[in-house]
Amino acid sequence: MTAGPLRGALGVSCPSCGEPVGAADSFCESCGTELAAAEEYLPETEASPPGYVAQCPVCSVDPSASPGAISADGCCESCGRQVPSGRDHVELDLGWLAGVTDRGLRHPRNEDAMAFATAETAAGPVAVAVVCDGVSTSPRSDEASLAGTQAAVRMLLTSMRRGDDPTEASLAAVRQAHLALTSLGSSAQAPSATYISATISGEAVTVCWLGDSRAYWLATDSGARRLTADDSLAEELVARGDLSEADAMTSPQAHVITRWLGADVAEPQAHVVRFEPPGPGVVLVCSDGLWNYRPDAEGLAKLALPAAFTDPLGAASALLAFALEAGGMDNITVVLAPFPLAGPATVAEEDSAVTEAGFTVDVDQHSEEPA
Repeated sequence: MTAGPLRGALGVSCPSCGEPVGAADSFCESCGTELAAAEEYLPETEASPPGYVAQCPVCSVDPSASPGAISADGCCESCGRQVPSGRDHVELDLGWLAGVTDRGLRHPRNEDAMAFATAETAAGPVAVAVVCDGVSTSPRSDEASLAGTQAAVRMLLTSMRRGDDPTEASLAAVRQAHLALTSLGSSAQAPSATYISATISGEAVTVCWLGDSRAYWLATDSGARRLTADDSLAEELVARGDLSEADAMTSPQAHVITRWLGADVAEPQAHVVRFEPPGPGVVLVCSDGLWNYRPDAEGLAKLALPAAFTDPLGAASALLAFALEAGGMDNITVVLAPFPLAGPATVAEEDSAVTEAGFTVDVDQHSEEPA
């Protein structure tokens, strides 16, 4: 699906000073620059870009599903879901979790991608989600992100149905994503992307990542927290005490990543962390297009909750709207999964008692506790 009326209703930025301006404004209130129509500042796009192959976002990542044709009205003939006609704006709601990915206001195409799935297993319900953010300085970065998410979710879904350990399944999935990206190019011309996955069961959330896409635990109490640590120069500068977090995010190194997937990487060095939620909450997986504008977990929790408990797609769309209104300078991807996975409608009925959450870190992959 392409972006609807939401985009046209939002403001853009002044081309001279960068301050926000309204879509109908004739002059910038900050610097006085005369403004052309807002549409002139938006990159051109197509509903179905060249080379895009429409495919069902659910059946295409499920190895057990039969690939279905696309009907004349744009629906998958296997599962009946609406099939996106392009990648500028895609929404997906699986009940247990939901997400949205959007081109934003400045980029000519969406180089983010998301894929997720749910399964009933012998141990209970499981949800898996993967977000990849294409590295814009690499070739075919939009293809890289899509290939990575799809390959990883297929592996995660197969592994969890088989009853594999979530940590081992996560590492197998990131390797599969890496192989998918290496098949797209060479070390000299390497389509690349960041990577993050979340595997959610009845007991824990297992997160695996490289780069600066993030996972958060959102809760209505003070227990909201970031579950990941960025692979970026900015994060390293903050860790060494050279810069504050606020200064680091405005520095030229803010989004220079130090780990990614692609043919120019011999072997992906992924981080893995296992988080045991202390009670009801929501898992957020997102690209930097969202957290650029609200990096703290408590701030994101205030934006998403309590709506995300019962309407994860509506809450994800609200987070997208927030990022667009804040500037929309990058592609934006938001996936929300209420915990526990008994179904969003029953989350509010769970015991609200809170205990200290515990992390278990695979020290061979990641030696630092998340911030």
